[in-house]
Amino acid sequence: MTEDRPPFPPFDENSARQKVQAAEDAWNSCDPQRVSLAYTPDSIWRNRDVFVTGREQIVEFLTAKWERELEYALRKSLWSVNNNRIAVRFQYECHDTSGQWFRSYGNELWEFDDRGLMRRREASINDVAIEEHERRFQGPRHDGERTPEWEIPLQ
Repeated sequence: MTEDRPPFPPFDENSARQKVQAAEDAWNSCDPQRVSLAYTPDSIWRNRDVFVTGREQIVEFLTAKWERELEYALRKSLWSVNNNRIAVRFQYECHDTSGQWFRSYGNELWEFDDRGLMRRREASINDVAIEEHERRFQGPRHDGERTPEWEIPLQ
């Protein structure tokens, strides 16, 4: 049986920010099983040019992702909310097995069911190679960044 994931739609700005922060925290755990539980069993994703359906494929996708993307650190920011849909912008940093660091810039469109589970996720992402000294994010978000006023820098 699938559990509920509050807050539930329809979302307002506050509940949408809670949903965004919960997603960021889960993804920063780099635990594919934990992350998959926020999605419906038949959730549909587009992540760049990859299409994923269902929790089993989500776990497979994320397992491979975090085997390639080392020292992954993500920040998400609410962009817009409308009823059961949330738009998010995000950035994450990681390095590959050769030690090359990247900052990835992206936008996501999310759609939720009545139980607060995400049933659709569409992500567009661009990667920029950076030097290690250019990193902005050193692990999960600090308490000082957990305010509505905190924004991800554009560049």
